[in-house]
Amino acid sequence: MAENEEKIWRKFLSKHWQMFVVWVVVAIGAIIGAIYVFLWFVEDAQLTGLVPEILGSWTIRHLITFILNLIFWEILLIVIPVIIVIAAIYFLWWKKLPDAERKEYKKKHLFGKRSRSRDGGGIFSCVVFIAFVIKVYLDGNWDLPFANWEFNYLVYSYLTALIWIFIIIGIPMLLGLVWWITSGRKKES
Repeated sequence: MAENEEKIWRKFLSKHWQMFVVWVVVAIGAIIGAIYVFLWFVEDAQLTGLVPEILGSWTIRHLITFILNLIFWEILLIVIPVIIVIAAIYFLWWKKLPDAERKEYKKKHLFGKRSRSRDGGGIFSCVVFIAFVIKVYLDGNWDLPFANWEFNYLVYSYLTALIWIFIIIGIPMLLGLVWWITSGRKKES
């Protein structure tokens, strides 16, 4: 299978090496742009007072505000322009390739096969972080500076968030497993 993928890539690169260079330039430009936007936003966030300059003075509220604003500016200044460039390349180049060539690239998985087991990998940590933020908010520590946090509070809050997630996800999964086992026994009878 790896040999087949290598052949299709060789064929693609020999025919369309200029377009490959364009994709590499777009990717490098997007990465450099994202880094510059990040650095600009970090400096601007401190100058405007969005977040304190001293990290120990940060609170969960500062962290969430910082992350949400950073995401907004990255989407506005980097993601949207990159999507427009990718759409333009798609319509100006990919759509003009002969149908047979496009079908061959799709059939031989030129750009890889999606793996469901890998695609959802980061969602669990994101959900646990959201549960952790909710726990801190419910405890009334939303505006407590990190310098005043105790290590035990951090650890137990994170564990509580994990337990919440396991309960929220685990109970329906357990009920589904019980239903699946009992419905399988009924079919056997």
